[in-house]
Amino acid sequence: MRQYFLAAALAACVTAPALEPPVHYSATVAVGASTGDFAPYFIGALSGGRHVRSGEAMLDVAATRDLDTARRFSWGAGAEIIAGAFSADSYRRWDAAAAAWGSRDNRPAPVWIQQLYAELKYRAVYLRAGQKDPSSRLLDESVSSGDLTRSSNARGIPGAEAGFLDFVDIPLTRGWVQIDGAVGYGRFTDDGFKRKQFSYYNFVTTADIWYTYKRCYFRTRPAEPLSLTIGMQAAGQFGGSTSYYWHGRLVSEEHRGFRFSDALKMLLPTEGNGNAFYEGNTVGSWDVKLRYRLRGGHELSVVFMGPWEDGSGIGRLNGFDGLWGVYYHSAASRPALAAAGIEYLDFRNQSGPMHYAPGDLDNPSNTSKASGADNYYNNDTYGSYTNYGMAIATPFLVAPVYNLDGNPFFMHNRARGIHLAARGWLAADWQWSLKYSWQQAWGWGRVASTRSWSDNSAQARVAYDASAWARGLSFDAAVAFDAGSLRGNNFGALVSVSYSGDLTFTKR
Repeated sequence: MRQYFLAAALAACVTAPALEPPVHYSATVAVGASTGDFAPYFIGALSGGRHVRSGEAMLDVAATRDLDTARRFSWGAGAEIIAGAFSADSYRRWDAAAAAWGSRDNRPAPVWIQQLYAELKYRAVYLRAGQKDPSSRLLDESVSSGDLTRSSNARGIPGAEAGFLDFVDIPLTRGWVQIDGAVGYGRFTDDGFKRKQFSYYNFVTTADIWYTYKRCYFRTRPAEPLSLTIGMQAAGQFGGSTSYYWHGRLVSEEHRGFRFSDALKMLLPTEGNGNAFYEGNTVGSWDVKLRYRLRGGHELSVVFMGPWEDGSGIGRLNGFDGLWGVYYHSAASRPALAAAGIEYLDFRNQSGPMHYAPGDLDNPSNTSKASGADNYYNNDTYGSYTNYGMAIATPFLVAPVYNLDGNPFFMHNRARGIHLAARGWLAADWQWSLKYSWQQAWGWGRVASTRSWSDNSAQARVAYDASAWARGLSFDAAVAFDAGSLRGNNFGALVSVSYSGDLTFTKR
C-alpha cells in the first residue's frame, strides 16, 4: 500500500504543470520631512534618487518578473512608477539681461518612471534593455557608503547592457578562476534638471550626453575558505553638447552629437583631437576583495576600491586615495547582527593640483609631464559624473544637487572620512540598522581650500513585517541628522507603508 501511494505521489509530481517565475508587485506610500533644504544624507543616499527633497509624500508602484536562473533560457521585466508631491529648492541664477542674480525653483516632476526594462538570459549571459536601478557587484551597500564607480545612489540611465549574470568558470582552470563582466551604453535624460539647477555664471552645462559602463572581475574558487576578487570598472560620458560660461557670459559652444565610432572608441579610450586628449570622459576604479569564510559560514571581507580619472589614477599614483573597508556577514537566519562594515575613505591626493601635458601644446619649451589634477567626478567638457544631480558613484562626496549656488560640479571632492554601519534583527518580524559617517573636506581637486569643512551624519532605521496579521503588509521608519559646515545642520524622518505580493502562473 505504501508503495502505491509513493508511486501515485511521484506521478503527480511529474505531471504537475511547471510554475513560471512569479510576478512580484508592491505599492509603497512614503512621507518624509526635514528641517533643512534637503533630506539628511543617509535618507537620500543609495535610494536611487527617490528621497532627496526635504519634504515628500509619494506613491511608489512596482511590478517585476525575475529571471529564472535554473533554466537555460529565461526572460524578465520590470516597471516602477513614482508619483507625489515634493518640496522645491531655490537655486541661484544669473540673469544676463538684467546683470543681476536671481533664483529659480527646481523640484522633481509629479510623476516619473523609476524603472522600465526587459531582459533575456541564455545560460550564464544576460541582455537588458531599458532603465533599471543599478547596484554594486562587490559591495553590500546596506552597510557600505557606496561603490566608487556605479552605485545605487542615482536613478538608472536608460540604455542596453550585456554581460554575465554572475561569475562563471574560465575553461581549463577547473573552477579555480572565474570571470564576471558587463558592457553597457545609455543616454542621460536629465537635461531639464541641469538647465534648472545651473547658475549660468561660471563653468559648463551639457545636453544630450551618452553614457557607457564596463567591468571585468576575476575571482578565485569561491568554495574555498579564502577567495580573492580583483578587477576594474570603467564608466564614461561622451557625445552631446557643451556650453561654456564665464562671469555670466556664454563664451563658446561645442556640438559633438552622437556617432557610432564614438561608442566604439569608448570601449577602449583612444587619443582624440582638438583640446580633448582622449575621446569622452572616462572614470573608474581598481577593485580588490579578499573574503574569508569562518566556521559556521560567517564571512569576513576586506575591500579596496581605488578611483581614477586618467592615466595617473590608473597607474595608482594617487597615494592612499580610495575606499578601504572591512565587513562581516552572518550565515545565521535572522541573527541579531546580520552584517556590519567599517570604511575609511580618502580622496585628498588626486595626483596633486597640476596637470601639464606637453603633447597638448605646439613646440613646448618644457617637455616634462605632470600628470595630476584628476578632480574626481568632475570634467571640464562633460560636466559632473551625476544623473539628476545625484552621484552615479559614491554619495559620500557632496553631489551638485545640493549646491544651491547653482554650481554643477562636486565642490568638495578633496575629502576624507569614515563610514560605520550595521544591520540585524530585533525579533522574527523586526529589522534594525544604524549608520554613521564623519567627513572632512578641503574644496576640490583643481583648487584646494585653505580651510576645511566637516560633517557628522547618522541614521537609525527599523522595519516591521506585519504579514502575521495582514499578509504582504510592512512598515519602515528612519530618523537621521546631519551636523557640521559641509552638509549643514539638519534633522529629518522618513516613514513608509508597503503592501506586496506575488502572482504565480503555470506554464502551458
